[in-house]
Amino acid sequence: MRMTGALKSAGVTTGDEVIVPAYDTGELARAVVATGAVPVFADIDPLTYCLAPDAVGRVITSRTAAVVLVHRFGHPADVPRFAQLAAKNGVLLLEEEDREGLGGDVAQRRERAGYLGRRLAGVETPTPAEGHRYQRYVVRVPGNGRPDRDAFARLLRRRGVECEVPVPIPVHRMREFRRDGWMLGETERAADETLALPSLDGLTEAELRRLVSVCNALGGLLQPA
Repeated sequence: MRMTGALKSAGVTTGDEVIVPAYDTGELARAVVATGAVPVFADIDPLTYCLAPDAVGRVITSRTAAVVLVHRFGHPADVPRFAQLAAKNGVLLLEEEDREGLGGDVAQRRERAGYLGRRLAGVETPTPAEGHRYQRYVVRVPGNGRPDRDAFARLLRRRGVECEVPVPIPVHRMREFRRDGWMLGETERAADETLALPSLDGLTEAELRRLVSVCNALGGLLQPA
């Protein structure tokens, strides 16, 4: 794994702790284990899906060697704040771009994201941010968490709209990493509520309009809990 090599090159070794997000596929945590280090999970910012600086600060210990900061779905993490946190605690800061959706026409994606942000109703759209690349267009489905999100996804697919749950199981809930004591409320809420809509790179104007029409029709059936 690319991150395993980066960690080893940085001197991370057996017994060290490396802070990673649990709102992830598990690849980063496995890369940490491959170095002999221990993955430590911190909670995310509910608006950006990136690690939350305050949450990271709470889990740094004398054994912490590094923090792996992921720019999730193309939303830039707060690098300056994390750089200050890393310098203050004497730990290494590594950045990782969400690999899915790299490439494509970023300006076009931003234009289409703006269109969806103005017109979608019944779902919570991504928070606009300077530098957002919208590699995946991820919304939240309000209501009763996972049951409503999953029902919404099934109905979208029946109407011909592709969608995908980006993080089906948070890493701290996976059997290989599970242990008592993790308090990651925002991570678990995001895993229960988020849904990735079709890639903005491949949509025609007609498909964008249809996406809005289908989502808004279904979203009107859901109410916040």
